[in-house]
Amino acid sequence: MLRIDRSIYDKIVAHARRDHPDEACGIVAGPEGSDRPERFVEMINAERSPTFYRFDSLEQLRVWREMDDRDEEPVVIYHSHTATEAYPSRTDVSYASEPNAHYVLVSTRDPDTVEFRSYRIVDGAVTEEPVEIVDAG
Repeated sequence: MLRIDRSIYDKIVAHARRDHPDEACGIVAGPEGSDRPERFVEMINAERSPTFYRFDSLEQLRVWREMDDRDEEPVVIYHSHTATEAYPSRTDVSYASEPNAHYVLVSTRDPDTVEFRSYRIVDGAVTEEPVEIVDAG
């Protein structure tokens, strides 16, 4: 199960809507060995595409080094789908390289509905998990 603070949930959804019609992407870092997404990091979709995302390699290197320095890891890796449901594509599955991460997808196909789903992707196997949005404090 993914437990995520409402403020981080809201930031992910806002980023997805703001970047539409292109896919948005980013991470939420947390302490190593924990499952607590704490630090929201909006990233640039180097592809600037409505159907594909890729972290900018220099930005990704900087963010991953910063996580190392802070004893963090990517707890959530998120991106949006602009015209399809919030379910990992074959490409998403093939690029999933963090077995401990929650892979969050937000669909922006309907501007009036929030479709926010989380998955574990390990060795090509996709498992949807419940999402619990918690209020801080």
